[in-house]
Amino acid sequence: MSEENGNGCAETLIAPQLADFVANLSHEDIPEDIRTRATYLMLDAVGIALASTQYDFAHRTLTALSGFGSGDGHVIGFGARLPLRDSVMLNALLVHGLDFDDTHVAGVIHATAAAFPVALGVAADRRLSGRDLLTTYIAGMEASTRLGAVAKGGFHQVGFHPTGMVGVFACALIAGRMNGLTSSQLAMAQGIALSMASGSMEFLQDGAWTKRMHPGWAGVSGITAAALAKAGFTGPNAVYEGRFGLFPLYLDKEHFAQIDMSLATAGLGEQWEISNVAIKPIPACHFTHASADAASALRTAHSLNPEDIESVCARVPAGVMKTVCEPIEHKQSPQNSYDAQFSIPYAVALGLIHGRFGLSDLTQEALNDPAVQDLAKKVSCEAYPDAPFPRYYSGEVIVTLKDGRVLSHREEINRGNPDRPLTNDEIAEKFWETATTAVSEDTATKIKNAILDIDNLADSRSLAALLAGNNE
Repeated sequence: MSEENGNGCAETLIAPQLADFVANLSHEDIPEDIRTRATYLMLDAVGIALASTQYDFAHRTLTALSGFGSGDGHVIGFGARLPLRDSVMLNALLVHGLDFDDTHVAGVIHATAAAFPVALGVAADRRLSGRDLLTTYIAGMEASTRLGAVAKGGFHQVGFHPTGMVGVFACALIAGRMNGLTSSQLAMAQGIALSMASGSMEFLQDGAWTKRMHPGWAGVSGITAAALAKAGFTGPNAVYEGRFGLFPLYLDKEHFAQIDMSLATAGLGEQWEISNVAIKPIPACHFTHASADAASALRTAHSLNPEDIESVCARVPAGVMKTVCEPIEHKQSPQNSYDAQFSIPYAVALGLIHGRFGLSDLTQEALNDPAVQDLAKKVSCEAYPDAPFPRYYSGEVIVTLKDGRVLSHREEINRGNPDRPLTNDEIAEKFWETATTAVSEDTATKIKNAILDIDNLADSRSLAALLAGNNE
């Protein structure tokens, strides 16, 4: 299917191409190393979800959704049973809730947080095999990461969170394939999902919890869009390119002029974006990682005493300033864990004082540490023009000491980036650290073995039950 774009030139629409890819992808089409890496991405997501069950935001969300009644959907770590869409909503919130989940670098989206809960939930509901779950998860990941990449980071600049906005289309494709939709129905599901794409960045102003719900809302909407498409409900055809399609509608003129629509379908079935998904070593916005590591490196190299520091300057890509540096007064004094996770001053102060940033640094006690608070107020931010963003989320920290010395360290490639990836063994270690905050070592071992052996799983419902802590 083709349509004229705004310049009067015929172009092939993106939605049917993504639909054909998702509908026709087979397990055998996917290289073994990509399938293996995908299982580790899922393992990482499950560990984070389990850890999230220890936090207030998760319990309050469970209370809210339980008010809609019970169902057959399993909730990771809680043992609760909710209707399918509500279980997907909560599971996605658990995966994304600590901002410790993976990021596709070029797309600047948390692709797994939306894709995996839908794949797990619908596969369990339909009693599909683990192989079906894995294949469809990968198909959805390949679609969402490419769609995110088209915008080249532009969504963030105009106040939209692309994890939810872009994730809804992947979720519609995943749910649609698992429910037997044809290619044309999958294309229509994307058109319906266009009216559901959402995600505001306003949470940055006050540490609100709303970002946590974005991938789950994408899942709810994606399942709904697929069901409507299967029943014959119609949506627009030019989902991404049309006058009010995704990219013209959600980007201003400046950022729309910079997009590359070809990235939405480039290399489908030949180049695998799963390999370009970065695993987080730090439980905070990926944009803070390089600066946090640079600060830690300075502490290690120079045995810095916070009392000897006059001022600190963190230099970051211009494209991340709005998210992790502005307004600077707010970022220098984070009031809650979410504030801290999006604060360069807090991440740098932790690195200079403690040499690390872990989950324990998100407690209120840690946030109230006078030494960290005082040093964070000395951290300013500036953009440097040569930053290779969004390929790398680089960071440089420059420390001026009271004796006049100036020390600096730059992390050009952030840890976890595809050009500096965490190994599968390192991901497994991270899973162990996160999962065992909530479950026993024996249970964590069973979960790890089940996910890494998902190809041999006959019924995905048994996996969903295991993750929830239910016997079935």
